[in-house]
Amino acid sequence: MKVKIEKWLGVARWAWDVPDPQCVICLLPFESPCPTCKNPGDDCAPIESECSHHFHLHCISHWTSEGNEKCPCCRAVFRIKVISSEQQFRSARA
Repeated sequence: MKVKIEKWLGVARWAWDVPDPQCVICLLPFESPCPTCKNPGDDCAPIESECSHHFHLHCISHWTSEGNEKCPCCRAVFRIKVISSEQQFRSARA
């Protein structure tokens, strides 16, 4: 018995690799665009704080531009977690 494939439709889904399901500022999932953006993607990537909370880039930018210097989740001083290029390379290969 031979099988002939006449048509094939590939489907894919992407998701950010973050433990939090949604931004705690706008309450939208990271796979959706923030209220500032029209399309999801790298223009509004999730940002991780030093206290390990995640936010849309534009949401936390707006939050800090309003004079809020503390994390909206735990009220620790907000600082963006800096990841070295070696750590990025290792996580990309995993």
